[in-house]
Amino acid sequence: MNDILIDIAKAEDWEDAMELAWRTFLKFEAPGYSKEGTDHFLEFISGQELYKMFLCGEYKVVVARDGERIVGVASLRAGNHISLLFVDERYHKHGIATRLVAALQREFVTGECVQMTVNAAPYAVGFYEKLGFIKTDDFKTADGITYLPMRCMTRLDEQYG
Repeated sequence: MNDILIDIAKAEDWEDAMELAWRTFLKFEAPGYSKEGTDHFLEFISGQELYKMFLCGEYKVVVARDGERIVGVASLRAGNHISLLFVDERYHKHGIATRLVAALQREFVTGECVQMTVNAAPYAVGFYEKLGFIKTDDFKTADGITYLPMRCMTRLDEQYG
């Protein structure tokens, strides 16, 4: 797994990256969500608005590659908010998600006081806690999606980059 390359996504990566996000969401998140939540997530990742934001640089995306195959994806919006983080289940527990988050920070989060935020899915809360994220509120549900607001104030890219 050491030969996994993390890099900034290109336009031609979009479809494969969103398919990976959808497939992984269905396996690990959707079973706990209502139809409304699942439909809302699919609409979010398949809508043209998000793709257009990506193309004009407003929605930052990094991918993990094993050769030519995309095995992980992470994205950032609003300058410091993790929007998506998914790793192919065959690549779980190999540090890829940690490297993706560090790459987002290294490539796109600027300033001396680095704060990243995330609305963590229940499945991912433990992962984010290991990276130093702390909860900032209780679990919430919006549009059928349950999440825990969290933030981190450390330079992950220096630790895991």
